[in-house]
Amino acid sequence: MSSTQPTVTIPNVSLTLDQLLTAIRQLDEPARIQVARILLETDLDAKMMALIRRLAERKPVTQISDAMIVAEVRAVREQRRKAP
Repeated sequence: MSSTQPTVTIPNVSLTLDQLLTAIRQLDEPARIQVARILLETDLDAKMMALIRRLAERKPVTQISDAMIVAEVRAVREQRRKAP
């Protein structure tokens, strides 16, 4: 094992990434699913926060009035009525 591998430090426990992966592989299926969910949630949370930040930094392209929103809703409804 290389000394440049990332490690995870848990109070009084230190693992290389390979050791952590080996430990995860030894878990039963429900536990592995839980680990996968947590990893996905963490990734999605980070992506969502980045998206929110980018959107918050943007200046609005145009002001949107209530009348414009109503017109758009009507147009979509009309298209749905025409669709087979």
